[in-house]
Amino acid sequence: MPESSPETHVIDFRAAEQLLAARDPRGAIRLLDSVITAHPENTAARLLRARAFFLAAQLRPAELEFQIVLEREPDNAFAHFALGRTLERAGRSEEALRHFRLAAALEPRPEFIEAARFAPDNGTGTGNGDRDPGSPDRGPEQPRRPY
Repeated sequence: MPESSPETHVIDFRAAEQLLAARDPRGAIRLLDSVITAHPENTAARLLRARAFFLAAQLRPAELEFQIVLEREPDNAFAHFALGRTLERAGRSEEALRHFRLAAALEPRPEFIEAARFAPDNGTGTGNGDRDPGSPDRGPEQPRRPY
């Protein structure tokens, strides 16, 4: 195996991005493991590995990586959104809603705003995916119309 160097870590990181784009998250994880071992402070590599874990349906490792990113960058809207999706997929919709709302507050992108409107679980066990009953064509600035 060739000796690791900063250059090979950059190559591995870029290759992991390509593998993730090609829907090979496990291959991306393998490459990123060595990058993160050598550079544990590299938040970009951790965020990419968290995404790979999520796509590989390894939700607990994804959650842990997103949490590490957020410890270092608490204002990272994408990391909040992605952690929300991870928690939602794990059936933890109330925890997910908190991160969706933080993401929308930090960066009002349409997908963040839409996710922030998920209703908390009302005891029916269907909290992941319940949406605000407002009109779907209502923009974020418009008040809710009475029925």
